[in-house]
Amino acid sequence: MPVYDARVERQMVNFYGSLSEKDRRRYAAVETAKLGHGGQAYIARLFGCDPETIAVGAQDVEELPSDAAAGRVRKKGRSQES
Repeated sequence: MPVYDARVERQMVNFYGSLSEKDRRRYAAVETAKLGHGGQAYIARLFGCDPETIAVGAQDVEELPSDAAAGRVRKKGRSQES
């Protein structure tokens, strides 16, 4: 299984962090599919997410372009400042 170089990994992680929860799991699923065998474990480690999240993202991608949750994005929680 190929892996990405460190520069590309940083870009991927930064991009992943800028996405909504739904889009993060979909992006992780697409990256996993590109890599083939072993890709899910690699991407889960890279993004710090659960492999089950990637599996749900793969289901989401299969259901596109219809999306029952279109337009619904959970808002990020407020950070507590001390």
